[in-house]
Amino acid sequence: MSINCIRILLENAAQTHPDKIALVHNEQQLSYAELLSRVNQVALYLQELNLPKDTRVGLYANKDIAQVVAILAILSTEYILVPLTRLLKPEQVQYIIDDCEIQCVITDKLKLKNIEEIDFDGHIISIQTADKEIASFEEIFKYYNKPFSCDINGHENAVITYSFGLTGTPKGIVISHRNLIDSARVVSQYLDLKETDVISGLLIFNLDYGLNQIFCALLNKATLALHRFILPEDFFNHLINDTVSVLPLMPVNISQMFDEDLYVRPSVELFDRVRIITSSGGNVTTQMIEDCEKTYRNARFFSMHGLTEAFRSTYLDPSQIKIRPDSIGKAIPDVELYVIDDEGKECAAREVGELIHRGGYIYRGFWNAPEDSAERFKSVQILKHAVNLEGQLTDEIVVATGDYVYKDEEGYFYFAYRRDDMIKTSGFRVSPFEVESVVKKHLP
Repeated sequence: MSINCIRILLENAAQTHPDKIALVHNEQQLSYAELLSRVNQVALYLQELNLPKDTRVGLYANKDIAQVVAILAILSTEYILVPLTRLLKPEQVQYIIDDCEIQCVITDKLKLKNIEEIDFDGHIISIQTADKEIASFEEIFKYYNKPFSCDINGHENAVITYSFGLTGTPKGIVISHRNLIDSARVVSQYLDLKETDVISGLLIFNLDYGLNQIFCALLNKATLALHRFILPEDFFNHLINDTVSVLPLMPVNISQMFDEDLYVRPSVELFDRVRIITSSGGNVTTQMIEDCEKTYRNARFFSMHGLTEAFRSTYLDPSQIKIRPDSIGKAIPDVELYVIDDEGKECAAREVGELIHRGGYIYRGFWNAPEDSAERFKSVQILKHAVNLEGQLTDEIVVATGDYVYKDEEGYFYFAYRRDDMIKTSGFRVSPFEVESVVKKHLP
């Protein structure tokens, strides 16, 4: 078994902390031993489908413990996970199924109707029992009790996540097992995550920021408390009842929780367990920071900047959040960042140029989209006028991010604009082409 795969984290946690609570969702909970047992049962069923190595398996379900079991089960096989957010419409699901040739879909009773509306003739697994002809988790947990074993290579592809690319159509980014585990390690290091932490599972699991919370919990033998944001009242009850100490957010979540028209916050003393807040997926305003500071008195606020093509580039240390709230921070460990002009020369302080990401956490490329990959994944030679590359590897890959930024005199980065015309809303990249197509379809 590779030391660089998520499976090894799960096995280690179940071996050293079998009775520790791994997952919580409302009144349900699973220990690490119970989680491993259920993951093995679903993985065994998937394995016995005898699908070819690297078969893509879609996951199209609402957030609950079974969804996490499904994620870890797929990652315990030689198949590739393709998360499909519950927000997708049937035609969008159809596009992704066709684009990466999904041969199996794990879904729930509610989303099963959407799958039945589209042209899909592969294997379907339902989390709840829905049809005699469709296998369900309930049946799998009842009948699949044989020993399960696997041998995962950390360099194999693990996940394909979809977001909108340069052409306006969804593009899948390919992520390896090694990428996933390295990302969990670096976040755990700079956030100083602990075994005693309870991490909020508020984020959706269709992109790497959300998935990373699962893997950080496994790595640190912490607890992941799942929650789906509906109203601020429910969210605050989640923090209190689940004793959350680590709160990963997107800026849209901060806006939602402090919407005074919907709910008045409880006494701030109830949130004193929250010690870490992270935010990525958009700009954080001064008002957002002030609201968090007043409500979560003991929390350190980490503002982060990530990429589609690499796990993360920067974070802003909490000590700087009030001093330079507009900064996206400095490079995370094992990453080098450069700002270059159109001629490839390194920009001076306060001069805007393209952000180049070099070093760790770079993903594999875009699925079935060589032009998009060529646009973003470049030879290190792109830095030849900014860095002395003598004696260094000439085939090293870096990411030309398409983000235009500048550095101040102290080396802190600031975002300026995107090269493409993507719109970012609620953490999703949306193409104007998609907006136009919806308008044409639904408005006279």
